[in-house]
Amino acid sequence: MTDMTEQKVSNGRKVTGRIVSDKMHQTIVVKVERQFKHPLYGKYMKRFSKMVAHDVDNIGKAGDLVVIKQSRPISKTKHWVLVDVLEKAKS
Repeated sequence: MTDMTEQKVSNGRKVTGRIVSDKMHQTIVVKVERQFKHPLYGKYMKRFSKMVAHDVDNIGKAGDLVVIKQSRPISKTKHWVLVDVLEKAKS
C-alpha cells in the first residue's frame, strides 16, 4: 500500500540553458542551445529555442545558467518549471 503523503515523481524532460529575461512575475525565459550535424555537409550547426518557465520564488536572474523540467501546462505558453540554478550570472 502507498502512503497518501507521497508525491508522484515525474520523469519529464530536463534541459539546461541561460535565462534571457526575468521581467515577468514568477516567469523566466530560458534560451536552450542545441548542436546538430548537417545531414549533407557534415558541419556542426547551432540552433536555439526560447522556453518560458515557471519560477515560483523569483530566484532566477538574467544570465544565470539553469536546469528546467517539463511539466503540465501552467498557462498558454508556460509548460516548464525551474529546477535548479547551476551558475549565477557574473555582475
